[in-house]
Amino acid sequence: MILKGKVWRFGSNIDTDVIIPGRYLRTFNPDDLSAHVMEGERPDFASKVQKEDIIVGDLNFGCGSSREQAPIAIKNAGVDAIIAKSFARIFYRNAINIGLPVITADIEVDEGDVVRIDLKNGNIHNLTTNKSFKIKKFKDFLLNILLDGGLVDHYINNSK
Repeated sequence: MILKGKVWRFGSNIDTDVIIPGRYLRTFNPDDLSAHVMEGERPDFASKVQKEDIIVGDLNFGCGSSREQAPIAIKNAGVDAIIAKSFARIFYRNAINIGLPVITADIEVDEGDVVRIDLKNGNIHNLTTNKSFKIKKFKDFLLNILLDGGLVDHYINNSK
């Protein structure tokens, strides 16, 4: 699985209230959620993020409540992956469950850089600076879940 996109940088402790503020949780409509994604940290993010963009955070990305709407809002906004030094455990699993790659890595990137991620072979290449970073390869079962678009679709595709 190869991903390529423009980087949006965020800091540490990006919690689920920042990702999708609680006042928008009256709906499960992904379009309504993504219209407000990251509003608590960067109010104009939803209007500027583009398909295939990549979020890069620092420590403890997705901390806070276990709301599933947080990764749904990010994915539906067009973000193809999130890279961070560490993730809250429940956020990490919720993201995988909906088919959003979350990559634990410490990489050198700036806002606007373009990166190429190879999940199968375990590397990230910053195409802007020409620097490469090794990451832990995704296990086949996780790659298969991501390739199928999430856990539910993976289960449906493999239970026939």
